[in-house]
Amino acid sequence: MTYPDGHVGWRAHDHSTVRAVLADGRFSIRPDLMHNPFGPGSPGDAPPSPPGAFTDHDPPDHTRYRSRLTGQFTVRRMRLLAERLEVITAEHLDALAAHGSPADLVEHFAVPVPGLMICELLGVPYERRTEFQRDAMLLTGASGAEAGEAEAMFAAFGRLQRFMLEMVAAKQAEPTDDVLSDLVNSEPDRSPLSDDEMAAMGMALLGGGLDTTTNMLSLGALELLREPARVEAMLADPGAAVEELLRYISLTPATARTALEDVEIDGVVVRAGDTVFVELGSANRDPARYADPDALDLARGAAGHLAFGHGVHQCIGQHLARIELKIAFPGLFTRFPKLRLAVPESELPHRASVVIGGLERMPVAWD
Repeated sequence: MTYPDGHVGWRAHDHSTVRAVLADGRFSIRPDLMHNPFGPGSPGDAPPSPPGAFTDHDPPDHTRYRSRLTGQFTVRRMRLLAERLEVITAEHLDALAAHGSPADLVEHFAVPVPGLMICELLGVPYERRTEFQRDAMLLTGASGAEAGEAEAMFAAFGRLQRFMLEMVAAKQAEPTDDVLSDLVNSEPDRSPLSDDEMAAMGMALLGGGLDTTTNMLSLGALELLREPARVEAMLADPGAAVEELLRYISLTPATARTALEDVEIDGVVVRAGDTVFVELGSANRDPARYADPDALDLARGAAGHLAFGHGVHQCIGQHLARIELKIAFPGLFTRFPKLRLAVPESELPHRASVVIGGLERMPVAWD
């Protein structure tokens, strides 16, 4: 395919090829080496990602950062977060009921529940959570901000950077039971991380775990509302239903990689410097992997889907995301069994984004 800057690159779109590219260390994720498949942009146009922004680094830097986080997503911590999520979900369903029908599911449920879970994960003090969530919503676009409000997003980014640096200092002085505390007080015999690196790692966790779950909650709820039998199937087996929703929706439809050397994939030589547009959504609809892939079959289970990516960059927070969805969907439809759209589906405003899809608003009713 021809990229906007004229580069003749590649598309990887079937399940096996996508997995092969994502698992191959000869492909780089670095934005500064990449031809931009979404718009103008050639290698060198984008600055190198800052130290600590591990999702945009290759090994060995990526390994150095991610290894500090892998051990923080323990079974114990996930269990504690699940217990908190049960409480947070119930509180917001109470607030939704108190607001009354109709209400915007995005504003009152899909945005605040993942936002508070990120606060729990990072250990944001309760008195700072409103401020933190406001800027996080602006930064990720989950606040429904118009595309022209770039200045507000940049300002929010700056405030969050300063906030994260304050958090790093606070956790160093007085650790609490959260991922950021464990990160800043990790093993002293390992190569030290700077405050800026740790703050950037916190920002990467924020960016990866907030907007994605927010939009999966709204889009997943929309898919479930299309047929009453889908709600029944989800309630019967939330785990299988969540995996199928992740496969079917493929919230992050694509990513990209650049070859660091000549690589042969499926009999095709991708030359050093070539960028490959890696279509996760297409791979998740590959008929060679899934029978009748364009059908939403909530009993399918969807083992092996690539909604969280694959290889060394597979989403580090995927287990928490699954927990959130497996608690939030049953909670919502058990509390509001008559939930329905309050407007025609054609009037739902979708976000104008080529990176992560979602709904800006989702008016629902239940009486």
